[in-house]
Amino acid sequence: MPQLRTPPWPVLTRYDRNNLGKIALPLGGIGTGTVSLGGRGDLRDWEIVNRPAKGFSPKNAFFALWAKPQGGAAVARALEGPLESWQYEGGFGSAVPNHSLPRFRNCSFEAAYPLGQVLLSDPDVPVNVRLQAFNPLIPTDADASGMPVAILRFILTNKTNKPLTVAVCGSLENFIGSDGSNGKPAGNVNEIHEDADLCGIAMRSAGVKPDSEQYGTIVLTTTATKGVTYRTAWSKLSWGNSLLDFWDDFSADGALDNRDAGGVDNPTASLAVRAKLAPREQTAITFILAWHFPNRQTWTPKKKPEDGAQPCCADGSCDRVGNYYATVYGDAWDAAEEAAQKLAQLEAQTVAFVRTFCESDLPPVVKEAALYNLSTLRSQSCFRTEDGRFFAWEGCGDKAGCCHGSCTHVWNYEHATPFLFGALSRSMREIEFAHSTRDDGHMSFRVNLPLERSKEWGLAAADGQMGCLMKLYRDWQLSGDERMLAQLWPKAKKALEFCWIEGGWDADQDGVMEGCQHNTMDVEYYGPNGQMCGWYLGALRACEEMARHVKDGAFAEKCRGLFEKGSRWVDKNLFNGEYYEQKIWPPKKSAESQADSGTAASLSTQNSALSTGYDIAPGLRHESMGARDLENPEMQLGAACLIDQLVGQYTAHVCGLGYLLDPKHVKATLRSIMKHNFKSDLYAHFNHLRSFALCEESAMLMATYPKGRRPKFPFPYCNEVMTGFEYTAAVHMLQEGLLADGLKTIAAIRARYDGRKRSPFDEAECGHHYGRAMASWAAVLALTGFQYSGVKEAISFAAAKKAQRWFWSNGDAWGTFEQRPKGKTLLAKLTVAGGTLKLRRIELTGFGVAHLHPLTLEAGQSVGVEIKRG
Repeated sequence: MPQLRTPPWPVLTRYDRNNLGKIALPLGGIGTGTVSLGGRGDLRDWEIVNRPAKGFSPKNAFFALWAKPQGGAAVARALEGPLESWQYEGGFGSAVPNHSLPRFRNCSFEAAYPLGQVLLSDPDVPVNVRLQAFNPLIPTDADASGMPVAILRFILTNKTNKPLTVAVCGSLENFIGSDGSNGKPAGNVNEIHEDADLCGIAMRSAGVKPDSEQYGTIVLTTTATKGVTYRTAWSKLSWGNSLLDFWDDFSADGALDNRDAGGVDNPTASLAVRAKLAPREQTAITFILAWHFPNRQTWTPKKKPEDGAQPCCADGSCDRVGNYYATVYGDAWDAAEEAAQKLAQLEAQTVAFVRTFCESDLPPVVKEAALYNLSTLRSQSCFRTEDGRFFAWEGCGDKAGCCHGSCTHVWNYEHATPFLFGALSRSMREIEFAHSTRDDGHMSFRVNLPLERSKEWGLAAADGQMGCLMKLYRDWQLSGDERMLAQLWPKAKKALEFCWIEGGWDADQDGVMEGCQHNTMDVEYYGPNGQMCGWYLGALRACEEMARHVKDGAFAEKCRGLFEKGSRWVDKNLFNGEYYEQKIWPPKKSAESQADSGTAASLSTQNSALSTGYDIAPGLRHESMGARDLENPEMQLGAACLIDQLVGQYTAHVCGLGYLLDPKHVKATLRSIMKHNFKSDLYAHFNHLRSFALCEESAMLMATYPKGRRPKFPFPYCNEVMTGFEYTAAVHMLQEGLLADGLKTIAAIRARYDGRKRSPFDEAECGHHYGRAMASWAAVLALTGFQYSGVKEAISFAAAKKAQRWFWSNGDAWGTFEQRPKGKTLLAKLTVAGGTLKLRRIELTGFGVAHLHPLTLEAGQSVGVEIKRG
């Protein structure tokens, strides 16, 4: 076995013995599902079969160590740390998987996502073990970052002065046919398979139907070429003797003898690698887990007609959307083989990204919040259909996705996807405008699948639709993709004009949203408020800029006029001296209703409860959410100091669109949010819905009513805490220079996700791995001042007062930016580490500009400039 040559991995956070119980670091690619590395070295939450599966662990899924000193007694241990005290109890003993195995006494965890390391030691074991687990995460490369694999490397260090013989063994049940909640194995088969790069066990099924959602393949492999033994099945014995037989076999000599399972539907496979270690020597044994489950189903299955007739396709294939990764790889072995062949390169690129990011001159808590929430992209919250398009739930329940449709008003908040994987973000814009927007500009804020059914949801969200316009501007600027703008602009223009229809959000075209505004609080607002008006003002500015670019001057001027008028009105009428309030204006009676006051409001399934008795356009009001009494609508904001009342301004800053409202009012509002909504503990706090923060924890509340006048029944989430909203407010504070408040808010969030109470890699809202939490990435943009325009081929950063080195990415390239003050000049160096960057100008905001001859920088290339003040 060769000496270890892998360089040490970067570490951002260390978790001690007391902070391991809730750690679950997802391992897997974008759109592939994951298996999670637990804080004590266990593998948990096997979510690889097209759906969430929190708590699901196949039988006998563990790794074990055998070690024998020369002339001494052998020891065998599960490669896991001690259990938590709360895991001891159960009606029939501990219910934790593999609870009965001997294990290491000491354990800690180190992380810099996607790199997770478990450190194991025990005075009775002659080797120390460092488990390194990861899968590729390379900015701009969604395919390399979308491999259905988990790589586990066990680094063994002989801590004695004696030679050792050691072995590491991985075991896994062939559970094909089950996804953790549905189905069961049938006729599953394990087979040994070897080629030039891998030796391992391929798992398939001879009994699960090939069109089943649970059908697929799994492999457990090693890159070792010597000292490999295996079992394709454990003995079929009773009373726990199958495990006893395995343990006796492995612990005797660190090698395995094969067994005949005798027709077991879910045979357990084991793969062992044995090696020798000289005194104080270190070596590594690498395993690769891979999977391939091609039959992802739609999140909106077609229902059978009430008359009992067959749906559009009798075999149900109309509900299959498939997985992109399953078109790239023929099966799980194919994926493992490519991972093995490219392992050195994939690891080097991943480590380079993580190291570059971690070494950036940014507060550690900002780096942790930004980096660790990227795990959401790898979770079952996100997937890619066979055509490569990117879709997302809002989050994940324990057994199913939560809130389908790439929900526009939730995914408005996050800026990680566009700045790291631009092509995936642009595919979302294509879906929103080319597929989900009708000819009249109505955009379904949830997309049904397959795409020919994309508009079936039939409801538009005011914040979702306006945010999509801002995101289109952002993605066009980041990429410089003129073809995308040309293709999507006609529908984007219609989407803004939809605000002005009769009964719409701004039917009187005064630049102020006051109509029936369905939004991310899952209710409709009636009357103007900072939250919705901010989104609208941002959309007007974005459309103004896009219209000017496509030479639609008249439309650009109209957008500008409405923006200026609306901005003045909001500052004059909604700012109460501390923050922006809502004016609750019940909808007007429609002309039809006034003509016949006895007409009851009818409900339209197609238009989601259009109230025909009021001046509300079809497709704006939800059937079951929001106010039922439109004469005196409940579930409004009213005088609330709302956590994200300035979300439009936060997004405008990310997009480089400037101020939407009076800068003095904006900063005063953020100070008010911090003053009234941030709580140092929650012992005295009442909350009538979900609790994502409790007792001694610090958090920023969704809303408070410092001036009183709280509606009897305000919007439903007013007393909650949700991290995506907290990040939005915190990042905006950073954007406005309120650094202490912004960092305090982010630190409070991350303190709650400390490994003891919650997993650091799973910020929940409406489900695990919630998309909105990736708003945390915008903190990196705020502190570095990063902007890029692919249209102008210009990049900009904040001017630093001392030497700084920052990470940057625009979705199609990434690298570092270094600057060093020197008198009245700043020396700057821009390096591209991955992707391709076109560049004509480097600007240090508020300091100066360096104009360049047009450059195209590839990975490994740099440009240095001296920028003079002014």
